[in-house]
Amino acid sequence: MLRIDKIIETDGTFYRRLVNIAIPVILQSLITTGVNLVDNIMLGQLTETALSAATQANQFIGLFTFAIMGISMGASVLTSRYWGAKDTASLRKVVTIALRSGLLLGLAFTLADILFSPQIMRLYFQSGETASIAGGIVYLHWSAPAFGLMAVSFVLTNIMRSAGLTRVPLIASVSAFGVNIGANYVLIFGKLGFPAMGVAGAALGTVIARVAETGIILCFFLRDKTIFYRLRHLREPCGDMVGEFLRISVPVMLSDSLLGLGENALAIIMGQIGAGFVTANSITMIVQRISTVFISGLSFSGCFLTGQVLGEGRVEAAKKQGYTYLLLGLGVGVLAAGLIQLFSGFVIDAYKITEETKAIARQLMNAVCVIVIFRATNSILTKGVLRGGGDTRFLLVADMSTMWLVAVPLGAIAGLWLCLPAFWVYLCLYADQVIKAVWCIFRLRSGKWIKKIKGVV
Repeated sequence: MLRIDKIIETDGTFYRRLVNIAIPVILQSLITTGVNLVDNIMLGQLTETALSAATQANQFIGLFTFAIMGISMGASVLTSRYWGAKDTASLRKVVTIALRSGLLLGLAFTLADILFSPQIMRLYFQSGETASIAGGIVYLHWSAPAFGLMAVSFVLTNIMRSAGLTRVPLIASVSAFGVNIGANYVLIFGKLGFPAMGVAGAALGTVIARVAETGIILCFFLRDKTIFYRLRHLREPCGDMVGEFLRISVPVMLSDSLLGLGENALAIIMGQIGAGFVTANSITMIVQRISTVFISGLSFSGCFLTGQVLGEGRVEAAKKQGYTYLLLGLGVGVLAAGLIQLFSGFVIDAYKITEETKAIARQLMNAVCVIVIFRATNSILTKGVLRGGGDTRFLLVADMSTMWLVAVPLGAIAGLWLCLPAFWVYLCLYADQVIKAVWCIFRLRSGKWIKKIKGVV
């Protein structure tokens, strides 16, 4: 008879380490999602046009988020491994490469925002929806400074998490949460003597919050004595580490960037279906993020703990932890589905939208309850265990093939050609989550996901 402790981790130390990493990440995700929810509700009090404009503009910003997360998470695969091996010199070189790469990417998106925002927004709406397009352009213009700030904060946040320094990003997010809500309320509605800026106020409030968040993270990181990274390290040579960084991080960056492009392709499909679908989906996205914050926490802890354990040379322990994370992900997915079903009606009723849009939102919420179970399972593996094991090339293939060969074409056929009900359109748009979950489980069982990293035993 198979003993459960042979495949599932039973050591209490593992769970304490998991909680110490996951809880701050979960709280930070809750705060971020709370900010987005408040933004949506505030804009929803204006018009559906304002809400859909900001939602679609954020799709482009979300593309940058996917790309910078790819850089930062790719870097953290290395830094967690070097942290486990106590090689802080190599760790600092990885930080330097990640910061340089992130800032260059931020500059590219800033220029695209400033120069091409009309062309960008026309991709997300039907040609006749001029008011929504104009609102999206305004939102992008006011959001331009956010890209550089996000580049620094995202990279440093994930580096600190990989070294177990999870409290500072949480403190920064709590501060940004308060700043964002206050600034948005004042700027969107024109309080305390400020003019009512509407969509522009929402974007500016978010930028102000990003300034606060990045400032707190920078102040701590540059004074910390654990990693001991200083500004002078940003200028020091790190060419000997570039090859290893590219080998591990580029597949992660490409994977996340292609996922971001895929999400944008799905947003474009939704935009062509109609503004009602876009608005309903924006409500759905917020509820989904709230219900899946535990997924992000488990994924981050899975990546970092796997990297640290492998850095310590404990391969069998990493395999056992992988199966443990798989079961935790499945359980969280089922719990999330129940929460969505329980609270979705209350959230939909909080918006000033038409009955037709509410009906679409209800269908989408039901579809999310199905997809979230598979999304939780594969996210724990793709963003967590398998990534922490250095299996970034496989993940690139898995993400790219399922998104672009399954989700995008199926979604386009279901929504634009067959004009199926919203429930079935959504299932087709996110069918990749089902396939990827099954595929990654087989990959976990194979053991081929554990890769060696230069300089680490």
